Amino acid sequence: MITTKTIIKTWLPLICLILSSSFACASTFADANIMPKIHAFQPLIDDLGNRFPKSPLSPLIIISTSEQKLYLIENNKVTSSHTISTAEAGLGNQSGSNKTPLGVHKVAQKFGKGAKAGTIFKARMNTRRVASILTEPNARSNQDNVTSRILWLDGMEKGINKGGNVDSRSRYIYIHGTDEEGRLGQPASHGCIRMSNNEVIDLFEKVPVGTLVDIVE
Repeated sequence: MITTKTIIKTWLPLICLILSSSFACASTFADANIMPKIHAFQPLIDDLGNRFPKSPLSPLIIISTSEQKLYLIENNKVTSSHTISTAEAGLGNQSGSNKTPLGVHKVAQKFGKGAKAGTIFKARMNTRRVASILTEPNARSNQDNVTSRILWLDGMEKGINKGGNVDSRSRYIYIHGTDEEGRLGQPASHGCIRMSNNEVIDLFEKVPVGTLVDIVE
């Protein structure tokens, strides 16, 4: 399977060469703070188009677990990059594993429109309580709070992330805000994809139900 990590290793040297007169290139896009070009993701996008011809490819979310990054692609352009947290327990699709599932998903439902940043949700219901956002490195909350917005993911690959004991939707795998913003950039969740509160609110407005979400190594 083509992964974002493989694609980045293939294309980054060329991009660095092109940009070398203006930028100091680092070993990854995240380190160099350079927005990756669409060409870097084209093989992955082509693969999605072949396997899911009925699903729109714009907008498209690609989550690189090795980089702890979420990329938003719109109209054949990478429009934003976000630092995230996947599962502290690692990668895995099994129910009860507390791991982040790999593979192609879609946004099945969205919750939280209009809620204040930091609003705490329980079972996708607005509690009307607002969390204290912890921004210091590695600062931990006393709860695994889901905040601000929820994008509930549904697996698209039977036997991998859909059906039986590997069903991502039944595992309640979300993209959501967190009150542990200081831990973003490292695996820290219980299986979901965590984002900063302001960034998940922005993403919520840009992606409709049905948007493909490819979680790769």
